[in-house]
Amino acid sequence: MKYWRIIFGLVVFLLVVWIVVGEQLAGASADAVVNAEITTIRAPIAGRISMPDQAIGSAVDERETLFSIVDDRADGVRFDDLTMELGYAEQRIIKARAVLEALKNHRATLDERLQSYNTRRIAELEERLKHAKARLELLSGGTEYDSMASTLDRGQSGNPGDPLLPSIALEYARERVATLEIELAAARDGVYLGDGYNDAPFSGQRLSDIDLRIREAEAELAEVIARRDDLDNRLGDEGLRLNRLARMTLRSQVNGSVWEHLAFDGEYVQRGQDVLRLIDCDSTMVTLSVTEPVFNGLSKGDKATFRLSGTDIVLDGSVIRLAGAGAEGIYTNLAVAPSEKHLERYDVTLLVPQLRSDPDLRCRIGRTGRAFFSSRPLDSLRSLFD
Repeated sequence: MKYWRIIFGLVVFLLVVWIVVGEQLAGASADAVVNAEITTIRAPIAGRISMPDQAIGSAVDERETLFSIVDDRADGVRFDDLTMELGYAEQRIIKARAVLEALKNHRATLDERLQSYNTRRIAELEERLKHAKARLELLSGGTEYDSMASTLDRGQSGNPGDPLLPSIALEYARERVATLEIELAAARDGVYLGDGYNDAPFSGQRLSDIDLRIREAEAELAEVIARRDDLDNRLGDEGLRLNRLARMTLRSQVNGSVWEHLAFDGEYVQRGQDVLRLIDCDSTMVTLSVTEPVFNGLSKGDKATFRLSGTDIVLDGSVIRLAGAGAEGIYTNLAVAPSEKHLERYDVTLLVPQLRSDPDLRCRIGRTGRAFFSSRPLDSLRSLFD
């Protein structure tokens, strides 16, 4: 019985030593902290800030309004210039339309006058042709010599001393009929023949000039309308730009919480000045440091467990970054900076999905714990209590 007690005690002692040594030799972190990325909101314009009450740590949702900035001194000179140019273009359009309307009215008057002239000119030629044919019939029928002079027009007798022979008078009468028939046919086609005037009456010539001026006026109107439309578009763009310069509303781009106030309600801020810092809870991670032997045994994607200090909560995770020694630079945009002892060891980052998805664990930035990378003697016993 005495020997059994010695053997039992020796087994218990060896078991305790195995547990203690196994727990100490297992790959574990010296420290681990729940961390997340920081988003800095900067002022896009200079102006006075208007910010609702937002306590440090208060939750913000994506697209939630954070603050607004109003600049009463925004430069609107260009907007005023474009407004003046647009008004001038509108006046030019009114003038161009008035000129075009006047030209069209004048053209209608000239066209009416031309039609009246055409009608009367054709009537005149028809009447003269009728009488010329009548004279030709008289001469062809053997009219007396003394009456022949009345059938001739001025200049048709040739030289002043020429005798008025019946044959010559008949020839002149035939010529006159033929000439009038040609003039009448031409007049009906809109062409006027005769000495002392062009092939078109004055009103017809003016119509051609008016048509040209109408086309020029239409082109000018189209030009000023295009100019007006361009100015209108530019004025709209300038108005939007001025509105952006005069007032800006900033919204959250992350789901997280307020981490730090760098400016306050009513304060005048400059363009590019830091105003607010937010924690991006969707980027929650665990940052930790390990010894060199443990670090050298790790690879990206290795499984790990994370235990929150003061609780029995153990969460599964995986290695997503091995920054190694001197990793201070990677903490620039993280909420929790590393300690001096942390930087003396080798930096590792874990992704623990439950810290992002579980509402009770979400965004517990700053909470500490320990991470483990290999099995330990009491893991099976811990699993019974998880």
